[in-house]
Order: sequence, then structure tokens, then C-alpha cells
Amino acid sequence: METKVFVRADDQGNVIGVSENNPEYGYVKVQQLAMQINDEGWLRQVLRTALIKGKVEDLVKCDFKADQVISGKIIVKESLTAFNEENPDRDLKIAGSTGIVCRVNDQPIYRQSFYTQNMNAVDELIMHTNRDEIKEVQAAQNEIGNITKRKASRLLQNLEEKADL
Repeated sequence: METKVFVRADDQGNVIGVSENNPEYGYVKVQQLAMQINDEGWLRQVLRTALIKGKVEDLVKCDFKADQVISGKIIVKESLTAFNEENPDRDLKIAGSTGIVCRVNDQPIYRQSFYTQNMNAVDELIMHTNRDEIKEVQAAQNEIGNITKRKASRLLQNLEEKADL
């Protein structure tokens, strides 16, 4: 179940962004809330963002407006080949907040979102094989968080005890 796709403006209210490398080209940022079900069957709502790229003059002719609803959807494509050979790290698929790159065996997975008007288009996802590595890092991060919470609790308790003296 997809929801509406919205055109988004930047902090200055600009709907069209201009390429830093070539001012003749630009992009329009679009967003969509989508329902996603993971491999364990858990449903979650995710905010997807994509860019409609083109010549600035063509983007201007389309007369995009901030918060305008446009027909179409945002899909996710994953690949074992980088989408951008000049900056392949930009599209690496990272497992949550772990910082771990999702991989198939030893190959990194690249991930990018695309806006399409083809309502029959579907996500192209690749299942990572480094699940154990990711779970180990998540467990370590949780333990660090628990240690930090315990230390903060003890510090607060010590401060309260000193305040009572």
C-alpha cells in the first residue's frame, strides 16, 4: 500500500535544486510514506525519498510546487554494482545505526530510491548474508547503551545522596 508522493522544498523554499557540478542540471526532491515488510514479517512505515533529475529548464517547465502531490511511486533498487562509480560509497546499504555495510558474501550491497510513474514497478531487494555480524554489533551497541544508562543512574544517585547531606 503506497501513499501519495509529495514534492518537497529545501529550507529556503526552493523546489528545484541545482547541481554543484553543472548548473544546467538539477533535481526535485520527492517523498512518500510506504509500508514495508521485512524478512521476518514485521510491518513498518518508512519515509522514502527520491530525486527527479533533469535539465533545470525542463524541471522549471513542469512547474513543481512545494507539497504538490504527483502521481507515481518511489521504489527501492538494490544492486551488487555501484550506481555511481565515481562515489560508490554514497549508495552503500547500511544496517540501521550500526554502521555495518550489508553484504552478500563479501560484496557490498548498494541501495538507491527512484521515483517512477510506473505503478507496476516493484522494489528490487537483495538479502544480505552478514546477518550475524550485524546482530553482534547491535548487541554490543545495546550493551554500551545499557552500561551508559547504569553509569548515569549511579551518578544521579550519588548526586542525590550528596545533596541530602
